[in-house]
Amino acid sequence: MEVLRRSSVFAAEVMEVFDRSPTDKELVSQAKALCRDYINSRLIRAGVSWSKPEYNAPVPGGKLAEVSSILLRLGDELEYIRPNVYRNIARQLNISLHSETVVTDAFLAVAAQIFTAGITWGKVVSLYAVAAGLAVDCVRHAQPAMVHTIVDCLGEFVRKTLVTWLKRRGGWADITKCVVNTDPSLRSHWLVAAVCSFGHFLKAIFFVLLPER
Repeated sequence: MEVLRRSSVFAAEVMEVFDRSPTDKELVSQAKALCRDYINSRLIRAGVSWSKPEYNAPVPGGKLAEVSSILLRLGDELEYIRPNVYRNIARQLNISLHSETVVTDAFLAVAAQIFTAGITWGKVVSLYAVAAGLAVDCVRHAQPAMVHTIVDCLGEFVRKTLVTWLKRRGGWADITKCVVNTDPSLRSHWLVAAVCSFGHFLKAIFFVLLPER
């Protein structure tokens, strides 16, 4: 109960910062909260048993919940276009899920490659889809503790790479513009670009990680 209570307090604090310009730390906290919600959604969809109550705590209402909902919707579209790209991530990268270092290095390497040519919301959605796909792999292979590692990794990547970009756009709520008054065909275009790019990233990362296995 104490864990759930702490999660609720944290969630409320994360939600409140949408009412003002968020700090770097707050943007990272929001990124991790959104990641936990995204991963939990994908675990449920995959029918994977999950017993960590802190990850089952819902994202609070208000703008953060709206951002989470849109992130999941865009992720649904991205994964629908190429259903096999964001599944079995560990197998595609040919990595072991028993080593925290291997999982961390692989995720950060893929994340870095995704944003090599710049930052877009399509690529951000792709990053979350990768994190969720890898988390599903970890739970399925009896490595549930790795989910926490993946969430922390994503938060650290956001801190180092995406925070400045997010601040220029006023924070995570800017993603709502991707689905408001947007031509569905145009949205599909940038989602396809994200999927195609990720396919190339997987091949590149495979060779990057090869010497370490």
